[in-house]
Amino acid sequence: MSAKDDENDGPAAEREVIQGEIDPTTEETPKKKRGAHRAPDEEEPAPVVEEAKPALGAELSALRGELDERTHDLQRVTAEYANYRKRVDRDRGAAAEQTTGAVLTALLPVLDDIDRAREHGDLVGPFASVAEQLTAVTGKLGLVAFGEKGDPFDPNRHEAVAHQTSADVTEATCVEVMRRGYTLGERLLRPAMVAVADPE
Repeated sequence: MSAKDDENDGPAAEREVIQGEIDPTTEETPKKKRGAHRAPDEEEPAPVVEEAKPALGAELSALRGELDERTHDLQRVTAEYANYRKRVDRDRGAAAEQTTGAVLTALLPVLDDIDRAREHGDLVGPFASVAEQLTAVTGKLGLVAFGEKGDPFDPNRHEAVAHQTSADVTEATCVEVMRRGYTLGERLLRPAMVAVADPE
């Protein structure tokens, strides 16, 4: 090697090498990926979200089941309360009707006397006014009188105390009414006492 070559291998050559190392035009080494070099004893982070999903699903199912159960309980209690109210209202109405019926039944003999006085023409003056007021009040309470001559005989509503045959009728008919009957709503307070004629 010549002295000239030694000169070339000196500080100038070192400068070229250093410039080559820091030359910005040279390609940069690729950046390290995150987590590419992990210590062997370093553990993977636990998948918290993935493991929590099944737990949340189970808890949600349990809550839905409990909600359904409470909803059914509420519906059952509501239905029982509605039935209780209906039963109480029905019992209250029945009790009121029985009380009213008892009072009106006690007044029926008075109404019978009024009917007899009307038939004999004795229902005049102030007595007639009182009788009309009593009849109006009992009518407002639901008392309905029945039993007239010519009505078809109904064994459920009429009490036959006399029986005869007649060519003037084509079916069992009430030909005479001894005492009128009364109803309160659908309830029969007293049957009418009648004489019945059957066709010949």
